[in-house]
Amino acid sequence: MTFNSSQMIPQLRDEFERLLAFVVGPQAQTATMDQMERSLFRQVLHLGYQLLRLFVMKRAESESHALLVKSDQTVLAYHSQKERDYFSIFGKLRLERAYFYAWGGRGCFPMDEALSLPEHCYSDMLMENAELLGVEGAYDKGLQVLGRLLDLKLSELALENRVAEDSQTVKAFYTQKAAFPITEEGPILVAQADGKGVPLVGRELEVKVRRGKGDKKTQKKEAIATAVYTIEPYLRTPREVLNALFRREEPAAKRPAPHHKQIFASLRGKDPALKRLAKWVLRRDGQHISQHVALTDGAEPLQRRMLARLPGFQLVLDIIHAVEYLWKAGTALYGETDPYRAEWVEAQTLQLLSSQTPAVIQMLENKAASLAENSQAAKTLRGVASYFQRNLPYMDYAEYLRRGWPIGTGMIEGTCRHLVKDRMELSGMRWTVAGVEAVLALRAVNENNDWEDFHALRRARRHRELYGSTLKPTRLDLVERFDTNQL
Repeated sequence: MTFNSSQMIPQLRDEFERLLAFVVGPQAQTATMDQMERSLFRQVLHLGYQLLRLFVMKRAESESHALLVKSDQTVLAYHSQKERDYFSIFGKLRLERAYFYAWGGRGCFPMDEALSLPEHCYSDMLMENAELLGVEGAYDKGLQVLGRLLDLKLSELALENRVAEDSQTVKAFYTQKAAFPITEEGPILVAQADGKGVPLVGRELEVKVRRGKGDKKTQKKEAIATAVYTIEPYLRTPREVLNALFRREEPAAKRPAPHHKQIFASLRGKDPALKRLAKWVLRRDGQHISQHVALTDGAEPLQRRMLARLPGFQLVLDIIHAVEYLWKAGTALYGETDPYRAEWVEAQTLQLLSSQTPAVIQMLENKAASLAENSQAAKTLRGVASYFQRNLPYMDYAEYLRRGWPIGTGMIEGTCRHLVKDRMELSGMRWTVAGVEAVLALRAVNENNDWEDFHALRRARRHRELYGSTLKPTRLDLVERFDTNQL
């Protein structure tokens, strides 16, 4: 038996009236909130399914079967009605629409273009939500959540393919993304970069016949994470920073929040990562920016590339890494248990923060000279002194604090943790390079609060590629008061 829209509308009115009666009827007087919420959710999903069926049925009924003249003057004739499956967030629908053809030419479905249907059978709303769950957690777990919530089954392969496909649009999205309003930016432009290892499957690595001493069973490839943001000056004294580092007291002034933080991570290497960072920095720069700061740990290859890609930026050595080197020196001098070690490290940290690093270097070299030349303690002290000497141009902390600059890479270390590690190192996970690139790209889109804008662009690009026309969506807003007579 075939239905038309005129038959469905009375049935839907009856179904909605039954739903209203259920909410205010006798059963509702004894129902718990949880019982009512669960029951309503299922019934509303079913009602949504029927309404979506009515929508496509009405569109099909109103579709003209007259000769179709395309923009290139090709004339196509109506052939027949053809069906296709469409998996919506409400469930699986069967769509029937008109097929037009021209002799010796390619046929088309005008309603597919009018509805901007995807090439595959899954709805955008369904796949965008599945994709969000998939990039934020394990694919199978995300699909379980979606299945339990909507009573839908979606294959893991379909989700993986969609993530891979959509990630190809990320570069284009950020290329066209407009600069943030100047009124929403701070005067200090900050760039940061760091690396985090990602465990890969064996075929993605150069596998050794036998692991050598110190080789780990799980091999990793470094993902380079980058961040760019603007911020207001945060004026502090060396003593205030010291107290915060050693948990002496809370800062007197509230730390300003970054403006429009943008992050990204990729396995493609340092040069491509820093090239992308430089493009994002250029888009954020302008007359409203008065100071330029770049922060890294002491990794020399990354420092060199930051300096090359970001001319005009002052490179700053992360203070936490610098203090970690002081702890190494303190352990070499006093051992792990000597209570004076912490006091010594604190005193040297204040020297660093006061831009007295040359004095610290001299002290370390003198201490090393007083020890047996080949002793481990002497080697450690000379190594720390050498590290500070190499990074001396990036350790003028007193000046940085006077200007209100950030001096720590907590932002990018947090990015490495939550953007890369929290997804890539879930229990037992091993990745292909392509899989990592796809997931990291979309995780960055979500972390940058660009998810909705990104998918709007993706849908518009897909429509143009499939149908050769520009998608001009209009927003559909429900009226505030639902009138059952208008159903």
